[in-house]
Amino acid sequence: MSVSHSSKLNKVVRDQYMRLPQGERVLVTYVWIDGSGEGVRCKTRTMDQEPKCIEDVPEWNFDGSSTDQAEGSNSDMFLIPVRMFRDPFCLDPNKLVLCEVLKYNRKHAETNLRNTCKKVMDLVKDSHPWFGMEQEYTLLGINGHPYGWPDNGFPGPQGPYYCGVGADKVYGRDIVESHYKACIYAGVKICGTNAEVMPSQWEFQVGPCEGIEMGDHLWMARFILHRVCEDFGVVATLDPKPMTGNWNGAGCHTNYSTEDMRKEGGLKCIEAAIEKLSKRHDYHICVYDPRGGRDNSRRLTGHHETSSIFEFSAGVANRGASIRIPRQVGQDGCGYFEDRRPAANCDPYAVTEAIVRTTCLNETGMQTTDYAGK
Repeated sequence: MSVSHSSKLNKVVRDQYMRLPQGERVLVTYVWIDGSGEGVRCKTRTMDQEPKCIEDVPEWNFDGSSTDQAEGSNSDMFLIPVRMFRDPFCLDPNKLVLCEVLKYNRKHAETNLRNTCKKVMDLVKDSHPWFGMEQEYTLLGINGHPYGWPDNGFPGPQGPYYCGVGADKVYGRDIVESHYKACIYAGVKICGTNAEVMPSQWEFQVGPCEGIEMGDHLWMARFILHRVCEDFGVVATLDPKPMTGNWNGAGCHTNYSTEDMRKEGGLKCIEAAIEKLSKRHDYHICVYDPRGGRDNSRRLTGHHETSSIFEFSAGVANRGASIRIPRQVGQDGCGYFEDRRPAANCDPYAVTEAIVRTTCLNETGMQTTDYAGK
């Protein structure tokens, strides 16, 4: 197997040092989204005592010219702590802290999509929007080839791998279960996992989360995934179509409901929301991957359990539709619906904001409203 050199270092030696007492001092690792809008970065500082809430964590800074977020002549960027988690790598009392990024003039960085998402979520807080996102990803060897696949060929056709069991059906379960436990320890609202249709492809689910919490928890789950994969010497890619040909792509299906949808008779509210979404398909496609729909065009072909990127569709229990209403929701007459269009590498802040703008704030067309003064 093609794994990184660092993963082969003696971890027993590392554990000897990790067990050393640290007194009252605490390691706080700041995590942020870089200039690609997809990658995560981190740096660690020492605090003299354990922070009890996010307000206890001070602002910090970093070199934005090295993360494609600033020019070298004016490179300092601000890290603004927004949510704190337990550190599953260095253990208690150490912390992971998710941060927003501000430029030198205190304006939000271009890839800081949390900023506007938070404003929109605050506007609709009385609707109590709940989200659950299903993050698909693919494990790769350090050489970029899917982990566990033959070095010079392909595994058997898709069919036996989805939710599979057995050494010839699944690859990398150790990584998946380590990630799951690490997320639970950290306090991430991870709620499940399963092997996906393509071999070496997996999925984990985060939620239900309300409002801005969704993006915060999914981004931290992604950071933990990359960090766990680093220990095992493999790579997790969120590419929406990592393998061309007759192989499934990778999405980030988004389950959504408001309080009215969850009440008795809420199916009517669900249908009304879907009608609004149907009239704004192009806008949603543009924000459902970091490249304005170009990434998703490789995935949303109408095949491999996807809808066509060019058409909007909806149906009960239909995994080939843009929007799926679960069969149980149809029977109960209330609940939630699933937007199956977001790509695996989407920004969850952008996705959740777009859904709320369309279904709760009744926005139409390709333009968005600036609610800065509200």
